[in-house]
Amino acid sequence: MNNLFIRALSPPIGAALLLLAAAPPARTQSAPLPPSSLSSPSLASAPTTNSTPALPSAPDPATPASLPADHPVEPYPTNFFYLPFSRVGIGGDVSPLGIGVKGALLLNTVFDARLMQNFFSYSSGRFELSNVNVNASLRLRSTAAAFDWYPFRSVWRFSAGALFLNGNQIAGTTRIASGTSFKLNGQTFYSADPTKVPGAAPITGSGLLGIHTHNPALTLSGGFGRFIPRSERHWSFPSEFGVAFTGPPTVNLNMDGWACLDQKETQCGNVSDASNPVAIQFNNAVQTRLTKLRQSLNSIQIYPLFSYSAVYSFDIRTPRAPR
Repeated sequence: MNNLFIRALSPPIGAALLLLAAAPPARTQSAPLPPSSLSSPSLASAPTTNSTPALPSAPDPATPASLPADHPVEPYPTNFFYLPFSRVGIGGDVSPLGIGVKGALLLNTVFDARLMQNFFSYSSGRFELSNVNVNASLRLRSTAAAFDWYPFRSVWRFSAGALFLNGNQIAGTTRIASGTSFKLNGQTFYSADPTKVPGAAPITGSGLLGIHTHNPALTLSGGFGRFIPRSERHWSFPSEFGVAFTGPPTVNLNMDGWACLDQKETQCGNVSDASNPVAIQFNNAVQTRLTKLRQSLNSIQIYPLFSYSAVYSFDIRTPRAPR
């Protein structure tokens, strides 16, 4: 009986065992890893199959073979150290001294030396001033030298020098037409007419205003920009503002001809005749007017200096390497 029951159950049990053998193994839930294990070097360095590969970094810029690897590359280096007398500059400017031509010489990293020549001429032609025909001319001629100091190797500049061979002046000539009246120091005079006064000649004169009492004259100035760049640049455009201690202007006046005290020209005299009463009165009036003019000019002790230059610099010796 028992044997028959076992035989009856054998086929189902065998089929169940076959199903269990073919089923996938059951997953077991593992405990989560502690946070410290996530940051461990072994996990951080473990390769991941899904991560994107890192891009290569950009190469370092190339440096010239003549410069050290840590030297900055600049289009126009400003840290060149030039040997004394290794660079010169030639340029020009326009200033109250006239049209200027200048040369500069590099002395060291903070000092330059300059030599300047200035010139200008102008003639006004004839014009009328208080019924008097006048011709005026301006003549500027001077030579100057200066030493430039750039404190702390900056572009700001302080300069001291001298203005010598100074021939700056304003000249004028006049001719007063016959019978024309004019005033000197409040007095009225008449230029003699040769047709009324035999042997007489109209009044003529010449005057000179000099701007060179102190010769040479000390100059002090300041400005912005180097006349000679301490780099590979060639062009520079420095400015300058200062004064020249030229002293008060000088005034001289020479008169010639015949002067009259009345319009009818009955009281006339040669102004060059020191014994003639009319000449004495005329010359006294001229000297009084000159004295007042000179006193008013005594307050002018300086001459203004300001300019904007264009200078081209170049090497005359090989400088040291940049540093």
